[in-house]
Amino acid sequence: MKILHYDCFSGISGDMHLGAMIDIGVDKEYLLSELKKLNLTGYNIQILRDSKKGIQGSRVNIELTEKQTARDLKDIEKIIFDSRLSDAVKQLSSKIFQKLAAAEAKIHGKSIHEIHFHEVGAVDAILDIVGSAICIDALHVEKILCSPVELGGGYISCEHGTLPVPAPATIALLKNVPIRTGKVAFETTTPTGAAILATIVDEFGKQFEFTPEKTGYGIGMRDLEIPNVLRVTLGSQQTTSLASETITVIECNIDDMNPEFYDYLIDKLMTIGAKDVYITPIYMKKTRPAAKLTVLCSEDTSDKMTELLLNETTTLGIRTYRADRAMLEREISVVETKYGKVKVKSARLGDKILKSKPEYEDCKRIANEMNVPLQAVYDEVNKILLG
Repeated sequence: MKILHYDCFSGISGDMHLGAMIDIGVDKEYLLSELKKLNLTGYNIQILRDSKKGIQGSRVNIELTEKQTARDLKDIEKIIFDSRLSDAVKQLSSKIFQKLAAAEAKIHGKSIHEIHFHEVGAVDAILDIVGSAICIDALHVEKILCSPVELGGGYISCEHGTLPVPAPATIALLKNVPIRTGKVAFETTTPTGAAILATIVDEFGKQFEFTPEKTGYGIGMRDLEIPNVLRVTLGSQQTTSLASETITVIECNIDDMNPEFYDYLIDKLMTIGAKDVYITPIYMKKTRPAAKLTVLCSEDTSDKMTELLLNETTTLGIRTYRADRAMLEREISVVETKYGKVKVKSARLGDKILKSKPEYEDCKRIANEMNVPLQAVYDEVNKILLG
């Protein structure tokens, strides 16, 4: 299994994260070209080699050339979803901003749609977060791990005045995450960095077993007593058994809703973190045809799912229970076909790949761009997979 490990011994910020992603292998020209799809103006990006305390790495400088204004979540999501970025990048970018908005909302006692981002709503922060989503998508890792996160110490100046480190949003985002504080008298982990970790990391801990294959360093701006760098490592883990997890299952029966609304509802549920959503045809009393809507999610997102279902459907009640599920390990690879590159999802049991299939969205895009039948793209990929 391909893994990505974060070693935040000197914290994490948005620009350090982009630098680390480039240093570990994400093509910088690809990143810059994808960021242009946001249609944002008023910035320049400089990517260069730098070092801190003798550690070489990549540094990303984003220079703002226009005055910035505060934006709310709706403004930022419009920028993201109106862009030409891939659906996967849009969804991950949105999840990071939603995590950040939820943390700020809880602190200020408001809803997520009442929160106006100041520092985080600026163009550079949008580029940091969306750029991070682009890079994670490009690496095609199956699992992301993170060691304890250094937060720093001292005080910071922000829109709300002078506050102690960590910033309230940072510590809220890192709930139940192992942290360290006070190694230096500066903020080493920003809310943006914390939001990225809180969204993408599958497992936090002090010790992990994996085989490192490539290491990258993202260089920070400050000169500190410790190397101001973010270390990331690509590696692999051996898997010998089925993966398992405990999930929350949410169900409701619906017999009086416009069926056209289901597509919209499923997209909303997936956007806020559902693991899967499906509809089962059923018959209710008086043999009325109906649909059972089932949502699979993590326990910490179940309240959001329930609230959305009650607001967006005609159901009057929700059933919730916990379930254990076993899963084959999954991995994403890329094959080169005569039509172009196509992502392939494979299911693995231990060291054995049991099944593989092309990603539908890639095949659909190629079929439209090349004006060839969708089945022809699938056949070409399957021919390569079969050798």
